[in-house]
Amino acid sequence: MRLNGGEALIKSLEMMGTEVIFGYPGGAILPVYDPIIDSKIRHVLARHEQGAGHMAEGYAHATGRPGVCMVTSGPAATNIVTPLADAYLDSVPLVCITGQVGLAAIGTDAFQEVDTTGITRSITKHNFLVTRAQDIPQAIRDAFYIATTGRPGPVLVDIPKNIVDAGNPDAYFEWEWPETTDLPGYNPELPLDHDAVAEAVELIMAAERPLLYVGGGVLKSRGAEILRQLAELMNLPVVTTLMARGAFPDSHELCLGMPGMHGNYTAITAMQKSDLLIAMGSRFDDRVTGKVGAFAPEAKIIHVDIDPAEHGKVRQPDVAIVGDCRIVMEAMVDALRTAGGAESAADHSAWRQQLSGWQENFPLTYEASAPGELLKPQFVLEKLRDGCPADTIVASGVGQHQMWTSQYWQFDHPYTWVNSGGLGTMGFSIPAAIGAKAAYPDRTVWAVDGDGCFQMTAQELVTASVSKIPVKIALLNNAYLGMVRQWQELFYEERYSEVYLSHDMPDYVKWAEAMGCVAFRVEDPDEVEAVIARANAINDRPVVIDFRCHSNEKVYPMVAAGGSNDDVMVDPSQEALLVVAKAASASQNGEPS
Repeated sequence: MRLNGGEALIKSLEMMGTEVIFGYPGGAILPVYDPIIDSKIRHVLARHEQGAGHMAEGYAHATGRPGVCMVTSGPAATNIVTPLADAYLDSVPLVCITGQVGLAAIGTDAFQEVDTTGITRSITKHNFLVTRAQDIPQAIRDAFYIATTGRPGPVLVDIPKNIVDAGNPDAYFEWEWPETTDLPGYNPELPLDHDAVAEAVELIMAAERPLLYVGGGVLKSRGAEILRQLAELMNLPVVTTLMARGAFPDSHELCLGMPGMHGNYTAITAMQKSDLLIAMGSRFDDRVTGKVGAFAPEAKIIHVDIDPAEHGKVRQPDVAIVGDCRIVMEAMVDALRTAGGAESAADHSAWRQQLSGWQENFPLTYEASAPGELLKPQFVLEKLRDGCPADTIVASGVGQHQMWTSQYWQFDHPYTWVNSGGLGTMGFSIPAAIGAKAAYPDRTVWAVDGDGCFQMTAQELVTASVSKIPVKIALLNNAYLGMVRQWQELFYEERYSEVYLSHDMPDYVKWAEAMGCVAFRVEDPDEVEAVIARANAINDRPVVIDFRCHSNEKVYPMVAAGGSNDDVMVDPSQEALLVVAKAASASQNGEPS
């Protein structure tokens, strides 16, 4: 069978099981768009290349399979840089195909030419510039393999126009699908170090204040079930980072919730007071550790990660295990059962009692709205959580609303939380929700967005309407860049510089309706529950709810950037109790209070 490069590219994607491409056509990639017409692959036409990339990320977050996006050269390639960087930092499997000017024009500053592989080298796991049409099938097979093995990540394939152009005789070749990858320098499958597992088991059995510190790597390894077995076998309390929400059920008695800058008090303090941190697929991110020198000072560290570069990068581990989290946990469970499990381990009862006391004294809290006041965002999220199916997929933008969603939603199912962690990309949620909904059309998918984020990528609601992808958007409209305002209030003497957005400009209801959505506005707390129910009943088009929220509400708890987790700020209503708790802790440790 003789194909041209464009036909071969689409057929290669079909061979890799691609269901949907999120993309935007243009000159250099145009020859590839012609064979899409005859393909079984669905193409979703984004309204901006950045949106296409985030849609592919949302698809990958929800399914675990690689998301695929395709754009043209030049400004399209530079617009896809942010999703690539986002996917790189959050280890999201992505295959991005970019058009490039013809081979003869590369290096001549041709129209819409940029050095795409050079620009993206530091934000992709690997990238290719394919120079022959017959090399396209191998490049695509290799790209999918690299994106999904080892530590997942984005891979870019740059395709010059002349090798996919049906009008170029040199673009044709006899189709042959490669049976294997051709990557002699890439070996992601490493043997398990059983000696290191045995060392880890010894530490777990001896620890009196152990804690499972779970990161996104557990989800990437599809390790949620074995994580639960490990925790229950040894009665290990669990904290789940922002990227790991849902990896362990929030409703489970061993779950302490999210640690970090805006985690809950118990999760933050448990890490500080632990004598053993079992880090599973987590990278000791600065938002979790706070001041590194003051982080978990008494804890020994077991660090399990598939990427050896993470070991010792921030905190030197006592036991480092390179490997897939699921495989390592399976080996740990077997070894711990042989060692006698929790009954043969050190006594954790005092530790569990202390954790229970913190949970009782320092729950997440907020002050309810007074009559006639605008909505509290925490209240909106509680009502949204309670009014949705348990397996609802929730995507968030970045800022206060992201933290409130992670705090107040109950994540009892893995792969239901889609967010931008490492890069913190505003505007992520709407396109990511579209990608997740395209993957699971029968699931309820909500995007929780702030008004700042909404204005960055709201045009993708046109994509959702036209492509019949009925996502739902909860817009927590507080008229400000809320997280920036919070920092300016706390650390810049309330000097609010360039953070005001306005509740009314733009009119979000009219804007949403103009994009084909059903839209509601809610200001009264008594109306929130009913409007959410109405939104959940609409499944033939996107829905946007403009929730008018308090402007001065802040996210608590909070650890100041660069500060110690010991200095966590709690809700003002809990400050007096915190003083008492610190004094009691100092007295117990023989320190001056």
